Amino acid sequence: MSIDTTPTYNLKVVVQETGVKPDTLRAWERRYGLPQPQRTSGRHRLYSQYDIEMIKWLVARQLEGLSISRSVELWGTLLAAGKNPLQEYQSATPAKIAPPAITPGSTVDDIRDAWLAACVDFNEAAAEQILMQAFALYPPVMVCLEVLQKGLALMGEWWYRNEITVQQEHFASALAMRRLNALVAATPQPTRAERIIVACPAQEDHVFAPLLLTLMLRYSGWEVIYLGANVPLARFEAMLQSVHPDLVVLTAQQLHSAANLVQVGEFLRQQGTRMAFGGRIFNQMPQIRRRIPGYFLGERLEDVVRGVTNILLHHATDLQLEAVPESYKFAIQHYRQRQAAIENHVWQLLRKQNAVYEHITNANLHLSRDIAAALQLGDMTLLGTEISWTEKLLLNYSMPAAALHDYLEAYYQAAKAHLDELGRPIVGWLEGICQNSGEQPA
Repeated sequence: MSIDTTPTYNLKVVVQETGVKPDTLRAWERRYGLPQPQRTSGRHRLYSQYDIEMIKWLVARQLEGLSISRSVELWGTLLAAGKNPLQEYQSATPAKIAPPAITPGSTVDDIRDAWLAACVDFNEAAAEQILMQAFALYPPVMVCLEVLQKGLALMGEWWYRNEITVQQEHFASALAMRRLNALVAATPQPTRAERIIVACPAQEDHVFAPLLLTLMLRYSGWEVIYLGANVPLARFEAMLQSVHPDLVVLTAQQLHSAANLVQVGEFLRQQGTRMAFGGRIFNQMPQIRRRIPGYFLGERLEDVVRGVTNILLHHATDLQLEAVPESYKFAIQHYRQRQAAIENHVWQLLRKQNAVYEHITNANLHLSRDIAAALQLGDMTLLGTEISWTEKLLLNYSMPAAALHDYLEAYYQAAKAHLDELGRPIVGWLEGICQNSGEQPA
């Protein structure tokens, strides 16, 4: 096989040919040394046909179940053995995983393991067959909780640790959502008089939990109107006029979407409509429950039906909320007015260090919305002294770990330059973060 190695194609052509995003290609180049494009005098990348075939080969290995790091390692191993990786598809293909057999004596743990094995192997037929057997052996809600929900949580952890690819995680999520949607569509007519709205607040896109909650509440006899992901406040205003719900249930998994519940809850309370809430973020940070004008439904989905019953039928007690300090209310207004100037200043500082504009833009998006959320909830320490949000940021957007301190230091310097005393909660937090990362701010 002879493939042209002449650097000919620009980045746009490579993206069109391979389907791999520019940020991903740059990350592979920086982290793994593959591919290795040439540079023009203007520092633009030029790729050869060989580079394009190499990228397609790496993508194919990921679709077969390997992580990108393992795919690159395999490429190097084949080259070291004097082989041409582009001719070694068979030897590069991992063996198919045979899902364990499901029998009447199989536990839900056995079923979950078998389903996960099929998903990791992209074996859709086996995964669907396993779920059919699971629903024949156990109640639907139990299968959804123990197999699908816990299975997706494990897939998320494996992806986070770079043990599986994002394609494998998305494959499992798609299968789980398809099955859950089918179950919801087949639920019986309501037998209770109360009407419930289930949705995600603005900027929240994780819909498995609220959809499963919809299924469980419908099985309990309630009429449930499911609105899905990312529902802005204006949509709730329109729904109240036509639906007149007895309860609105919202789920949030992230800090910034949890903060959006404050405004929704205040609006609903003014309209005389009760709100309940739950989600992963409220389990991780229980202190923020006291800032949300609604009823917390519990840490487990299994507890939700009992919580809803208590609110609707047994008249839940009055809410005991903690007020947000006035200084934080002023700080968030001040920060939003100066945010654009801060972010521009950050870029001006980091561009001198050859930072990638897309990385800085994504970092600003995550940090700014979390700062705003912490201010809205009245506690900057919610961001955490170890800023754990950055771990996912580095994985998702390929920011090099070494650049993290430089970015935070630049943000601190920019915030100090553009925020006055009203922004002290923000500047003080950034100062502490820079100190804890091992270097004193200038």
